Amino acid sequence: MTISTCPPPEGGSSSGRGTALAGLATLASLFLAACGGDSDNVPPPPPPPPPPAVVTQVPASAAATDLALETFAFNLPQTENTEPLTLELVPTLPTSETEDPIATP
Repeated sequence: MTISTCPPPEGGSSSGRGTALAGLATLASLFLAACGGDSDNVPPPPPPPPPPAVVTQVPASAAATDLALETFAFNLPQTENTEPLTLELVPTLPTSETEDPIATP
């Protein structure tokens, strides 16, 4: 540490200067800490989400009503290589004497 041979200014003391330097050093260390530290430990990016599951069967809940079956059919993704759906889980398809037939996409 260097000792100044100059006298302090008239009416002042050198303790204010030391306090100011300590405050400045504290602010600088906080700034550097906020900017981040070791950039070598960057976590790897998360893996991409899995593709949606392929629907191969009509669930029994979709065959409960005409509206449920229509909603299920319209919410299926449209792709070029879609396979026909099986009805193994559906005991009976809904029928109605008064409602219109189910629209097909």
